[in-house]
Amino acid sequence: MNRLRIIGLAASTCVATCVSTLAVAQPTSYPSRPIRMIAPSSAGGPVDVIARALAISLGDMLGQQIVVDNRAGAAGLIGADIVAKAAPDGYTLLMGFSGPLAIVPHLVKQVPYDTNRDFTPITLAASAPYVLLVHPSLPVKSVKDLIDLAKAQPGKLLFASGGTGVGIHMAGELLNVAAGVKITHVPYKGAGPGMTALLAGEVNMMFNGLSAALPQVKAGRLRALAVGGDKRSTLLPELPTIAESGLQFNTSGWYGVLGPAGLPRALVTKLRNDTLRALAAPETKERMTALAVETIGSTPEEFTALLKQEYAQWGRVVKAAGIKPQ
Repeated sequence: MNRLRIIGLAASTCVATCVSTLAVAQPTSYPSRPIRMIAPSSAGGPVDVIARALAISLGDMLGQQIVVDNRAGAAGLIGADIVAKAAPDGYTLLMGFSGPLAIVPHLVKQVPYDTNRDFTPITLAASAPYVLLVHPSLPVKSVKDLIDLAKAQPGKLLFASGGTGVGIHMAGELLNVAAGVKITHVPYKGAGPGMTALLAGEVNMMFNGLSAALPQVKAGRLRALAVGGDKRSTLLPELPTIAESGLQFNTSGWYGVLGPAGLPRALVTKLRNDTLRALAAPETKERMTALAVETIGSTPEEFTALLKQEYAQWGRVVKAAGIKPQ
């Protein structure tokens, strides 16, 4: 994700050179009405909260309200499909994430869209590290300890998730594949119930977002072993990455803005530049920091490359884990 991090905004000279193109390809009145941003999740979840935090500042930049529309169901497929089938006019956007775009298409036989064909990536918006958590009763203090225990008791350790196909489920499957172990997946109806089960000792471990994990770790109710991304978290700098244990492991929760396929380049450029400005706004950074989320940005091409990379990676993990499409 480091290569996708935007250090500064686009140079103003780029705007000057594109003025004539914008005048032809983009109505000068855009946006002339509110824009709908589909959040393919229930209200209160990380996708919804991040979408709403961005929508406030982006609406200010565009001069129109961004209405966040929660369309949960089918692991995000329903919401994503609405955007895939929308008119490419810039008035329907998607707050996309790995579930419906890179993971679930490998778990479902009939997917109503093609991730690499039916969307226009605009920019990455945010990233949130996953944390590997264990119940304090588990006699492990490191990733190595956990792997050794899992190898000694194949299939007996249990890891919770918020449901089959969500990012924190696949992080657990990636650990199984990377470490050559078998830790049994126990899906719950959401990350919250999964955390409740872990706190109660019904399961031994789970991956979860840092914002949800931090209070439990600081209170000593759960033990954090490592973060799943490519760098340590500034909120828990003493916590190593899983990759530091010698495993080929790198996954974080990411969130990005997309439109339907065929979105005119002029609109992509405007939406991307205004999104970066919105992400750079102090109030947006403050909202995201409170959620333990890092604001980032990318070019459309970088976001497209990440989507293809993630799609391929999770396809390999699903196959290696022996998960059959339903």
